[in-house]
Amino acid sequence: MEDGAKLSIYKAVRSIKRRDNTLYNALRSIYEDSIFVGEISQLWPELPLLANLRCGLWYSPKFHSTCYFKSTDGHTNNCSFSTSRLNLHVALLAGRDPSTSDVLAENGRKPAADWDCSLHLPLWVSGTEKAMIEEHLEEWTKQLDDSRADVATLASTLKKPLRPLWISQRSVIWLNEVPDHDSWDFTPIILVSASFSIGVVQQRTTTEFSWNYIAGAGDDEESWARGLSPNLFWNHAHDLMSSGPDVCNQKVAEIVEKDRVYRTLRGNDVPQISVKSQKLGGSSTQVPPIEQMLTLDISDAKITKSSNGNCALSWLGSTNLAVGSSQYAVTASDVDCILNCDQESVSVCLPKAEAYLHLPMVMSKLDRFSLSRNLPSAVAFAKSNLCLGKRLLVCCSNGEDISICVCLAILTSIFDDKGTFDCGKSFNKTRITKLEMRRRLVYICKFATDARPSRGNLRQVFNFLSGGRTNIASRSP
Repeated sequence: MEDGAKLSIYKAVRSIKRRDNTLYNALRSIYEDSIFVGEISQLWPELPLLANLRCGLWYSPKFHSTCYFKSTDGHTNNCSFSTSRLNLHVALLAGRDPSTSDVLAENGRKPAADWDCSLHLPLWVSGTEKAMIEEHLEEWTKQLDDSRADVATLASTLKKPLRPLWISQRSVIWLNEVPDHDSWDFTPIILVSASFSIGVVQQRTTTEFSWNYIAGAGDDEESWARGLSPNLFWNHAHDLMSSGPDVCNQKVAEIVEKDRVYRTLRGNDVPQISVKSQKLGGSSTQVPPIEQMLTLDISDAKITKSSNGNCALSWLGSTNLAVGSSQYAVTASDVDCILNCDQESVSVCLPKAEAYLHLPMVMSKLDRFSLSRNLPSAVAFAKSNLCLGKRLLVCCSNGEDISICVCLAILTSIFDDKGTFDCGKSFNKTRITKLEMRRRLVYICKFATDARPSRGNLRQVFNFLSGGRTNIASRSP
């Protein structure tokens, strides 16, 4: 009986939680929080607005760009520095645009501590925390230097030192005293916490509906969005908000299904792609040295935008390698061959059937060896095409994780440490370290600013690089 009672209580709690965290509650909470984000953005309309991937994308219909700060960065007793997500493009953008507004849609479940609402800064930092940060400064500086990131360009771009400012829904801002960003003696990066911090579920009502506010509703979208994406949400936001809690689920299902059918039909009706051979000066197997590539200004990045404004394709310098989403592969006309790592195949029309290879891969949470099983074939396909000077697109569902890791394996496997394409000969004689792999990842992230490779997938790449070198150079195109 006691066990049965405990089970009943557990089921009751889960039932209450499911009732509170309905799809309409999540979308309505996001919509309400987006109003606050819009108000803050209008205070400095000339400043670019960035979304922190992934959940930040839900909180505004339009963003200038994106960034990726992991949710645990800066948590209590978590002093760490990741060269896998330097976000240097944010600092460069802030230097060029004098200031950057950066949306950080945090979960809002833990209340913000003491704030100085005039400066939008914490009133104090504990001595223990200050000492912990200072203790790691030299170590972090060395890590940044070892990554060979383009610090020189950043230093020449910034005219004033960077400084973060935090704004939440608890901040007090006097509208008649909003300072012009040009008057600041520093380059601010304004961090906006979109959600209102509350400790309990808050019921709200309108003239038509009653609903429960969820702080940080955009987080963990796989558990509640039912296939709805931020872009689809904002295309149908008015209809979804006016549909109400009872009809919302059906409305979302219809929107997602119509979008799926549209994508399928568009994929089937793709016109023939005409590919012209690109003339390259000198040897087609030569690219700038890695050291030189890492010091290129980010403005050298060639980025193709999709119709909805998202970065669909990014060329990695002069390597003839591009990374992007499989959605873009359907209409790509500036590539010679395509390596599709998405689970679903796409309809593409290339001059030769062998110019397209589909290697379905899934994230490491679903299969810990999915990437490592397919990397040998992926690298062999890349080598056989790149050695002929062809332009290769590596794509996955979003162009942010699996395709990034595949490009990392390719760049490390068949280019030497000076950046010369050699079909893997030097790699076969070299012991690849995590530091060297990290340097290549920093280079990739410089052009593919949406990149956010998962730790599990990066681990598979390193295991492949450290254990598969004996076969790479010997594989014939």
